Amino acid sequence: MADVDDRGSVGDEEGGKDLWSAILSDVSSSASRKLPSNKSIVLLGYDGSGKTTLISKLRGKEDEISKGHGLEYTYLEVHDEERDDTTRLGVWILDGDPLHRSLLQYALTPKSVMNTVIVQVVDISRPWTIMESLHSWTEVLREHIHSLKLSPKDLNEMEERIVRQFQEYVEPDESTEDKRRSGIKDEDKVLLPLDENVLTDNLGIPVVVVVTKSDCMSALEKDRDYKEEHFDFIQQHIRRHCLKYGATLFYTSVKENKNCSILYRYLVHQIYGLPFNSPALVVEKDSVFIPAGWDSIKKINILSEHLKAIQPEDAFDDHIVKPQLRKPIQDKEILAEDEQTFLTKQQQLLQKMPATVASGIARQQPDIPKPRGPGMGSPSGRINTDRRPSAGMSPGPRGPKVEGGKPGAGGAASEGVLANFFNSLLNKKSGTGAAMGRGGTAVRSDAAAELDRMNRAKKMVPQGNAPNDTTESS
Repeated sequence: MADVDDRGSVGDEEGGKDLWSAILSDVSSSASRKLPSNKSIVLLGYDGSGKTTLISKLRGKEDEISKGHGLEYTYLEVHDEERDDTTRLGVWILDGDPLHRSLLQYALTPKSVMNTVIVQVVDISRPWTIMESLHSWTEVLREHIHSLKLSPKDLNEMEERIVRQFQEYVEPDESTEDKRRSGIKDEDKVLLPLDENVLTDNLGIPVVVVVTKSDCMSALEKDRDYKEEHFDFIQQHIRRHCLKYGATLFYTSVKENKNCSILYRYLVHQIYGLPFNSPALVVEKDSVFIPAGWDSIKKINILSEHLKAIQPEDAFDDHIVKPQLRKPIQDKEILAEDEQTFLTKQQQLLQKMPATVASGIARQQPDIPKPRGPGMGSPSGRINTDRRPSAGMSPGPRGPKVEGGKPGAGGAASEGVLANFFNSLLNKKSGTGAAMGRGGTAVRSDAAAELDRMNRAKKMVPQGNAPNDTTESS
């Protein structure tokens, strides 16, 4: 019995060891199947292109949009239903000003570069910025990758991964998904060499180009007179760029929720290998989806068949022109001179004039009230006025001719009336009370007397010396 018990104990110990080994092996394998936590995406693009809004939509939290400055960090929740596992995909959003390019060193390091996908965001509501943005940020990315000083072995591995992505691409359907789930691999699959126009500039890092605000296309048609061929021309240029760098292309609209869910599923498919069954979409111009590995020059040239007024080889800026912003015409502000200062200057100017000229100007003063009496020239009791500009002003009707060109008593009296008139205006707002009233009465009396004197003198002038006599010699 003892031997039996000893053998049973030994058997139990061996069975326990096998059980623990199986448990540890299962835990180890399940740990290897867990979603990695070191993956990330980096968003590049100009300010206003919609980077933060797009990520808020992918997170399902559009109401919590808060734009940061410099370099912003957030994350996307990723859940694998088959493994029942959840992880966080890091998201870096670089400021749209290229001056912040140095901050890219914190988002894309030598350790993280192999676990990162670049998302270049452009805005189709401003289509003239699209190609400029793609070229500009691609150069920023190229310079940064070069600054990481990766080993030739790592660079070759990164570039070969992008090439295989193109070569191994197949249009997803139910059969390919069944093969993926069962782990069946197509051993007979032959990887064909790439076309000469594909991946001519391999950066070694996956790139996704996202064209945001596709709902604004209708506004471009209405406000900018864009036609279908304009949008085909734009898409053609973007796809040629994507083909050159091996990038995927998405047209999205957060406002109308177009292609946002497909973009999220494609990103987690590329990064974590999760299921993705959506084929390429090229029918609707505002919801285009072209995965890396699907496109070719032959497919892009199909768009050229719809171009009429535009040639496929034309430069992008030839037809997608930035509108000229017209500055609003602003009238120059003119500050009115102080009334008393203006009147003082006029009084000084009149004092320097000859008496005959000053007398003519006095006759042109508008609406000076005076009592009506015998001999008044105007039945209305007002002096006739000539409203022509002073630069071309004639001295007015001529009075009695003065011998020797010297002003007579009439000229001196006119100067006195003018002086009193301007003095009354200058003192009008001085608040002198009764004195002001007396001065005003004196001016009106002097003006009436002067007018009576001029009218009497006019009647005494011979016909040959009348103001309208054109035969008068000078």
